[in-house]
Amino acid sequence: MSHEHPIVPRMGSGLRISKAVPLVALLFSIVGSGCQLFPQDTAKAQSESQSEDTEQAVAVETSLAETGSLQDITEYTGTTQPFRQVSLRARSEGRLVNLAVDVGDSVRQGQLVAQLDDQLLRTQVNEAQSQLAALDAEVTQAQAEVNEAQALVEQTKVELQQLQADAKRLKSLWEAGAISEQQAEQAQTAADAAAQRLRSAQEQVRTRQQGVVAARRRVFAQDSVVAQTQERRTYAQVVSPLTGVVLERVTEPGNLLQPGNEILQLGDFSAIKIIVQVSELEFSQIRVGQAAQVRLDAFPERRFTGTVARISPAADPSSRLVPVEVKIPNPGQRIGSGLLARVQFQPADISTIVIPETALQVGARENEETLFIVSGEGEAARAVARPVQVGKKAKGKVEVLSGLQPGDAFIVRSEQPLEAGQAVRLSILSERRGFSNQ
Repeated sequence: MSHEHPIVPRMGSGLRISKAVPLVALLFSIVGSGCQLFPQDTAKAQSESQSEDTEQAVAVETSLAETGSLQDITEYTGTTQPFRQVSLRARSEGRLVNLAVDVGDSVRQGQLVAQLDDQLLRTQVNEAQSQLAALDAEVTQAQAEVNEAQALVEQTKVELQQLQADAKRLKSLWEAGAISEQQAEQAQTAADAAAQRLRSAQEQVRTRQQGVVAARRRVFAQDSVVAQTQERRTYAQVVSPLTGVVLERVTEPGNLLQPGNEILQLGDFSAIKIIVQVSELEFSQIRVGQAAQVRLDAFPERRFTGTVARISPAADPSSRLVPVEVKIPNPGQRIGSGLLARVQFQPADISTIVIPETALQVGARENEETLFIVSGEGEAARAVARPVQVGKKAKGKVEVLSGLQPGDAFIVRSEQPLEAGQAVRLSILSERRGFSNQ
């Protein structure tokens, strides 16, 4: 008796292969197409992300082109100070009743900043004016006496003329025998007495005129006293002699001040001065008006161009160092006092731009190399190749003879090699136009 059993397909059996062929073909078809494994939106996003990665801006560090020298230039350190600094002091005795400003406040030239009690000064002015009025009255009185003496002179002249005429007439009568000699002599005596009175009156006029002159001189002197007293009264009002900033408030309202007591310290920050000590070996290379490059640690991204304002005629006897004053502009008055400054004196014959040699790429012609500069700002910033003609090289620096101007921003280094037109972004260490005071 025979039994029939169903045939079970085994791995590798012909029946198994025949049924699996369509499935394998289907899987290869799916893998080959590729687009059926992920949604179409996901594939598109990946494609755009890869495109953005290829156009991502390259981080670069820029520097500003400036003239310099391949030789090492000595750097001196100093401290910033206001270009002018004054001490406001009391010019008269009095109690300080008002102090209108405090440390850090801006003041204008001629501005009232403090007020002293001027009661005593007002009293002195009134007394001086009273004395002046009394002296004016004396002048008036003396002039009146002169007028009286002059009137007496005129009256005596008239009397003298009459008596002289009478004496002459009587003398003629005596000579004619019409009168006695005694009468003629009496008439002459009367005329002589009138002449004496006239001389006395004239002398009196001169004396009283001298009195008027003396009185007027006293008035003039007292007038000066009044003016001086009024001037001293203005000392009670303390005004600023310059436009600047209050550096220190030395006293407070209510204090009694004596002449010479300090009230305020003011500084003029329209410009900044820096005094550095120069060795006697390099002193001969510095001239008034010479350019100097100044760096401040408080503003590391900025460079300042100053000039030599003064050179001390005397060196320190112990250190043999000569004080040299450098002046730099202070637009916006952002630079304060007491900041550390680093000063380099530029030789007078420097006119060549000096840059780091690593910023260059080899050019097509001899002594011509390529330098990348930045064109545009923000997302529009691009690296632009510019051919430059170079000169001497030394100590990692090179002279640029043409193709670059002072103040141009050029790329010093980048995170990867650059190509012309490459999108770039500036690092925080980059120097930019507008950050230099030149």
